[in-house]
Amino acid sequence: MSFGVTSYINRRSLLRGGAGLALFGASSALLAACGDDDTSPSSSASGGAKDFGALNYQLSWVKNVEFAGAYIADTKGYYTAAGFSTVNLMAGGPNVSQDAVVASGKALLGISSPDITAAAILKGAELVIVGAQYQKNPFCIMSLASAPINSPQEMIGKKIGVQATNEPVWNAFLKANNIDPSKVTKVPAQFDPSPLVSKEVDGWFSFFTNEPNLLKTKGVDTAVMLLNDHGYPMVSEVYVVKKSTLKDDRDKLKAAIIGDIKGWTDSVADPKVGANLAATKYGKDLGLDEAEQVLESTAQNTVVSTDDTKKNGLFTITDELIDETIKTLALGGTTITKEQLFDMSVLTEIYTENPTLKGTS
Repeated sequence: MSFGVTSYINRRSLLRGGAGLALFGASSALLAACGDDDTSPSSSASGGAKDFGALNYQLSWVKNVEFAGAYIADTKGYYTAAGFSTVNLMAGGPNVSQDAVVASGKALLGISSPDITAAAILKGAELVIVGAQYQKNPFCIMSLASAPINSPQEMIGKKIGVQATNEPVWNAFLKANNIDPSKVTKVPAQFDPSPLVSKEVDGWFSFFTNEPNLLKTKGVDTAVMLLNDHGYPMVSEVYVVKKSTLKDDRDKLKAAIIGDIKGWTDSVADPKVGANLAATKYGKDLGLDEAEQVLESTAQNTVVSTDDTKKNGLFTITDELIDETIKTLALGGTTITKEQLFDMSVLTEIYTENPTLKGTS
């Protein structure tokens, strides 16, 4: 029994430092081939005081609802209002390293993951993270609602389906919870969660936004245990830019992020908007199920808008969460300092200069 998990949700294969690092050395020809890129005038142009020209924005994956805020910002003219003449939302994919695209200067900013960016920085890339859309990492252990796994200790003695590309995260998660790997049966898996439905395994390694909602649309109820809530906290969907951008194109960067803040504020207010845009416009060629995209959008909003971001503003990262992210990276063997990886000064300036943007979602 297959649930037809399409390749667009298999992005966890790129969310490990090793995969991102391998792709970081891609040729300039590959970097130019960033998928089904759209260069379009942002509607409802308001003639911003500054003219920043085109906004080249590298996404971390194909154009599903994961980037709802950007779709809304483009459609509603928030980027144009901030000073951009056109918007180029550059699709990611298995042959695109978003960090390399940004480092090459082909995009002003990109969406990435701390482990991928940290690995690139440690290899000499002049990159830095300036914010995070997700305040929690989306990895989870999914189980059937009729036999839920609610804590790491409850995995002991059970079978968990784990994809090969996710084994570094799995191993670090076990380490974080002091669980002997021999106490849990790791079952090699792909990305179709049918073995969980057929009860061949007791748990399934996944994104909480993806497979649980896919199964929900098929009438299968699941339980979700976020790794983030059990010893593996880390921000995700981070904004990565060249360090030089902080000096040479700071106003341009701030304008782009302001557009995103407005777009994501709208997405949090109504998750159906971005889902519709993903299914009918930006990701139309992917054959997305709009109902499933609404479920994904609703789920991701829970980690986009949190008590901290309601207080400090969308995409901000608290000092505590930065420290936790650094420690979590170390569990997986990536040692880097917070000064090397993060610079939150851009968002601080944005919310100081535009206080009405704070606490609106």
